[in-house]
Amino acid sequence: MNVNVEEKLFQNRYKVDHGRPHISIVDPSVCASECRTQQCTRVCPASCYKAEGNGNVSLITDGCLECGSCRIICDDFRNVEWEYPRGGYGILFKFG
Repeated sequence: MNVNVEEKLFQNRYKVDHGRPHISIVDPSVCASECRTQQCTRVCPASCYKAEGNGNVSLITDGCLECGSCRIICDDFRNVEWEYPRGGYGILFKFG
């Protein structure tokens, strides 16, 4: 049986806390100039990080699974500021 990750992720819901993202890129220039691998664009299971053609990395926090992978993978540069969303916001997992 094949498991389609996108279909599984679609079953979850995400309550956006408008104007208060729980993740941010501290200095976008570090992603473009110092970070050669941009591993955050590959490790994030929700694909919140996207590599842009100009070398920058964009971040859209909607749909974040709050796993903390981006924070761990960016440990060399410490360029990701990450915290849990405020109560009632963020990922709403659906089981079953």
